[in-house]
This record gives sequence, C-alpha cells and structure tokens, in this order.
Amino acid sequence: MNMKSHKGHTSSPRRSAAIAAPVAFLLFLGLVSLYDLTLSDRRYLSIYGGTSSSSSSSSVASSSSAPACDLTRGEWVPDAAEAPYYTNLTCPFIDDHQNCMKFGKPSLEFMRWRWRPDGCELPRFDAAAFLHAMRGKSVAFVGDSLARNHFKSLLCILSTVALPVEVGTDPEIDVTGRAVRRDYYYGSHDFTASLFWSPFLVKANISNATLGMWDVHLDEPDGRWAAHVADFDHVVLSGTNWFLRQSVYYEGGRPVACNGGASCGVGGNLTELAVPLALRAAFRTALGAVASHKGFSGKAILRTLTPAHFENGGWNTGGDCVRTRPYRRGNRTLGAFEAEYRSAQVEALRETKAAARTNGAELLLLDITEAMDLRPDGHPSRYGHPPGGSVEGDFVVDCLHWCLPGPIDLWSELLFQMLLPQH
Repeated sequence: MNMKSHKGHTSSPRRSAAIAAPVAFLLFLGLVSLYDLTLSDRRYLSIYGGTSSSSSSSSVASSSSAPACDLTRGEWVPDAAEAPYYTNLTCPFIDDHQNCMKFGKPSLEFMRWRWRPDGCELPRFDAAAFLHAMRGKSVAFVGDSLARNHFKSLLCILSTVALPVEVGTDPEIDVTGRAVRRDYYYGSHDFTASLFWSPFLVKANISNATLGMWDVHLDEPDGRWAAHVADFDHVVLSGTNWFLRQSVYYEGGRPVACNGGASCGVGGNLTELAVPLALRAAFRTALGAVASHKGFSGKAILRTLTPAHFENGGWNTGGDCVRTRPYRRGNRTLGAFEAEYRSAQVEALRETKAAARTNGAELLLLDITEAMDLRPDGHPSRYGHPPGGSVEGDFVVDCLHWCLPGPIDLWSELLFQMLLPQH
C-alpha cells in the first residue's frame, strides 16, 4: 500500500437578491476579458485537431502538426453507437438521488449524446489506462454534493475495470449529517480516491440552525481537508451553491461582512458583501492552501460551477426540468448569474497563481460550465427517489445534480485528459 496515499488517514439555494448593483456591474464588465484570458489556463485541456477516433485515448498525439483543440469548447451531438460506460446495475456506487434509471426517468435519451469539441474528438475514458497511470498515486475531491456527484462518476467508470475497497469504517459526521471524509483504495493498482465534504472549502460553522445562518472564515481553509494536502498527488476543488446561504463572513477571526440575515441591512452592523466576491476569496484561500503546502507538488484543479436548470419556478417553488434534449449552442447564452460566479472562480485561480508559492504545484481549471449549461435533460428531476419521496434535504425535484450515468461523465473524461501524461 502506497504510504503517500494513506498517510494521515482518519476513520474516516437561495440566490442572493442583495448583490450590490455597482459590484455586479463591475464584475460583468470583466466577463469578456476574463473569458479570453481563461484560455491560457485551459491549455492542458487541448489536444491536436484532426479526424481521430473518439474510442481510444491513443488519439491524443502531440506529434501532430494540426492546431490544438480546446476540449471545453464544443457542442453535444447524438451518439447512438456508444453505450454508457456503466449502468445502475453494473456500478454499486450510485446514490439513489442520482439513480435516474432505477426510479424510471421517462426518457433515457440523455445518455445518448457525446461532447464534441470544436475541431477534434474527445477520447473516451480509458479506465485501464487511468488506473495504470495512477498506480501508487492518490486524488482527493473536495467540495459539496456536486463534488460527490463527480466522485461517484469516476468510481463508476473505473468499476468497469476494478472495484475499490472503502477504508475506514467510522467516519466523522459533519453538522449537516454528511461524512467528512471517505477513502476508496484500489489494491490492484495501489491507487486511492478520497472525498472530502467541505461545501465552503474554508472554515465554516453553522451559527443558527433554525435560520440556516453560517459563519464563514474567508481567509482560513477548512482544516478537515487542508491538513491532509501533502497526502495526495492531486486535489480537485469545487463548490458554489452553499455560498448562497445566509452568512457572516470573517477575516482574521473577526466578522467583516455578511450575506443576508439579521446582521445585514437595517439594524445590522455589517456591510453586505456580494456573494461572488466571497466565493472568489474562499477559492483563493483554498487554492493557496494547496499550492503553497510544502510536500504537495501535484495538480490542484478548480472545477467551475455547474448550472442548474429549474424552469417555471425555483428549486423550492415548483420548478422542474423536463426537457429531453440538449440545447443547441447557438440557441443558448450563458446566464449572467453563472457567468458572474464562474468569473469569480477564474479570477481566484489567477490571483493564486500570481501570489502563491507553488512549490512545484500546478494550478489548473476544469471548465465545464458552458458544456453543462447545454444539458437541461441530464438532471434527475423527480426521478431521484421513489414516488412521493424527497431527494435530499428539501429537494423534491432535483435540477441541480446529475443523473448517473449521464452528461456528468464528461467531467471524468476531461479529468482523464488532465491527470494522465500527455502522449
């Protein structure tokens, strides 16, 4: 068993309606320039153009003289020839909340599309090649329930080759009822995949459970994962939706701003902080904690936000997602909310690259926002639970998380291109 992989193992939406208009306007002005600048941060997600087959990872060939292709820019096209990597019968890791096949999602057409980048083909995920390349290594996913959604996608794709053993039988339980850490070990490949529940990425404590108020320390990483950074070769960071909750923001141990609640507005003693600014600060802190950590020299990957697709209402006001086909790229414009929050994440990555002492670490962007914005058909809707039940927490209809199998498997396909050595 690889000691680095296991060193330090333990036993285990509301959108803010109060985003200040001037701040939002300034953020919007930067969207176009940030988008263009982001291309330099996405260079690792480029393969060389041409007509290579999408069925083999060997199609990535750096010897080609064709121009590089950005894998994150493209469209969804029909793919009747390829079956999904797994089903709910072949993968034992699918949570019921995302088990759309089990609970009878009426149309399974959402599984019959593939992502085609502009000018090239995206190779399918080669589970055997991934496990071979990850021999003796480890990867950690850190974030909220969408990080877990991605983590389960990876485990399911890898299950076509090998099944891991979960190590640690008595996990620490968070105040929200989730396990703080779960570790899965592939003994045949000496590879560990770990999942950390940390929805804010930084230190956060619930201050009023009745009101759903949180104290969020924007300048202090969540030690439950940050203390173990050196144990991992690669870390994938993500999270957005929890920042929409009412919060008091701290810096240097002192309250400095807020997002909704009694501490804000008339009678409050704190200034409202636009949520994207808080998000940027938290990601900057989390990325800095990884990049400057002595002993970590791998890849720190920031996954951008994934859009929700509630229509005719919100997540708690009767909204649903009943579309059965992807949007065409030319008929869909990324919403201002998603563009703003994605830009906050991109800027955090850029600021960390400029300021952090990297110790040989790489900071990379896994940009899935545009691709997933085109997939309103890939959510569980009301098919993540038996009839009459609920999904998770207050969700009855889920247009936030993603069916497994489904379009979320693209995230693992892109991660494959990022983590494996270029051919």
